[in-house]
This record gives sequence, structure tokens and C-alpha cells, in this order.
Amino acid sequence: MDESRRNQLLTEHLANYITEHKKAFVNQVLDRRTRHITMVLEEIFQSQNASAVIRTCECMGLQDIHIIENEVKYAINRRVLKGSYKWVDLIKYRTRENTGTALCFAELKRKGYTILVTDPSPDGKSIYDIPINNKLAIVMGNELHGTSAYALAHADEKVHIPMYGFTESLNISVSAALCLQALVPKMRQSEVPWQLSEEEKEFIRLQWYRKMVRRCEIIEREFLKALPA
Repeated sequence: MDESRRNQLLTEHLANYITEHKKAFVNQVLDRRTRHITMVLEEIFQSQNASAVIRTCECMGLQDIHIIENEVKYAINRRVLKGSYKWVDLIKYRTRENTGTALCFAELKRKGYTILVTDPSPDGKSIYDIPINNKLAIVMGNELHGTSAYALAHADEKVHIPMYGFTESLNISVSAALCLQALVPKMRQSEVPWQLSEEEKEFIRLQWYRKMVRRCEIIEREFLKALPA
């Protein structure tokens, strides 16, 4: 039996342990999930800030968050995340040569993303003026120094959030929320194919079911053992 068929049968089996209400909610969330927009966190010092961004991304329907750990390793802050990390994919980039940003950008480019680096300087575009036609990756820099020189040099576009007061910067989680609020509704109202494919939905559904079912490892092991080869 091939892996695809085995996973399909496993998903159907685990569904027996989940209420109809929860299964309907999973379907609803999957229908609203997207990889058309993704978030990139580069060297965020404070875990509560990165965790707040991840929570915001999950609330706004993003499936992937890319985390660059050149020198700073991200630690999950469960108090801030409120369980949101279980429902998204955290993709981490960490190398001995501190080339995580380059590795991340290469992967995003391979997947067809336009890379937007947030920068408070006014020479970039307003986040509200960014078109949604292409897949977008929003890069947030760290709390002290912002985005790295490499990120600024290799991004497709610099973007900023228009501000009208004396203060020239926002907390990173607020910045992320404002960027997503500027782009996500525009994406959903557009005709671009922003939703997940059926194959992606099925793969993610299985991962979520595994997290929802108690004693899932035991149930899965016994079920797979009983399947024909």
C-alpha cells in the first residue's frame, strides 16, 4: 500500500475519535488557510515577541512561519502562544556559518515568493500599496537593529507602515498585525488562487487530527499494524 492511501485511511480512522463539531471546524479553518502570504522572523531576541507574531499569523490564516536563527534561537513561549503553534508550520533556518537568512531567502524564491522587508525608512512602499497578485513573504527584523543588511540588500521590496506621530517604530507584533491586516483581506477579496490545494489540506488535516486525538501514537501504531502490506 502506498503512503498516500495509508495516510488517507489513517485520517479516516482518527476521525472516529473526533466530534462532528470539531471536524467541521477543522474543515472551515482549512478552507481559510493560505500559503499565499507567509511571515519571516529574522533573529527575534525576545521569545514573547516572536510568539505573539506566530499567534497573530495563525489567527489571520497563515500556515507557514519562517524563523531565521543565525545567532538567536527561538524558544516557544506557551503562555503567549495559547496553543496556536500546534496549528501552523514553523520552518527554521540555522547554520554554523550564520547564513540562515540567505538559506531562507533562497527557499522562498524557489517557491515563488516576492520578499518584502519591513523597514521604517520612507523610501520603500507603503504596505497598503503592495499588490497581492504574487505570493508574498513579509520579513520582520529584530527588536534592536531591524532587518539585517543581507535582508535589505536581497529583498524584492522594502515596505513600511505609514505613521503620523513622533514615534517612528512599532512593537514587532503590532507591526506584523498591521501588515497582515493590510494584505490578508485584500487577498481574500481577490481572484488569486490563495487557498491551499486539496493535497495540502489532506496532509495538514492528518497532522491536526494527530494533535487532537488523545493517545494518538498508540492508536496510530495499532491501526497501521493491522493494515495489509
